[in-house]
Amino acid sequence: MSDDMNSAVFVRFLLDADPGPGLLPRLLQPYAKRDLVPDRMWSHRSGDTLHVEIAMEAMPAEHVHVVEGNLRQVVGVRSVTRVTRTNLRQVA
Repeated sequence: MSDDMNSAVFVRFLLDADPGPGLLPRLLQPYAKRDLVPDRMWSHRSGDTLHVEIAMEAMPAEHVHVVEGNLRQVVGVRSVTRVTRTNLRQVA
């Protein structure tokens, strides 16, 4: 395997979505089906928008694009922004 396939990255997804009672569990499904547990999940409702942050300190790099695509497909999600950086623990 290449180094990219073995590396882990810090990734944070920032989402804006329509508030709904089943939204948050649907956002966790892409993680659960890959046996991943986010380090942080935060949500805040502002009017007719639910702002959600889901972050992992060390997500396997090969899962980042797939999870992002799954999040974009969740019904009610309006936008997804991804913030990533190399995990310093992997470099040291």
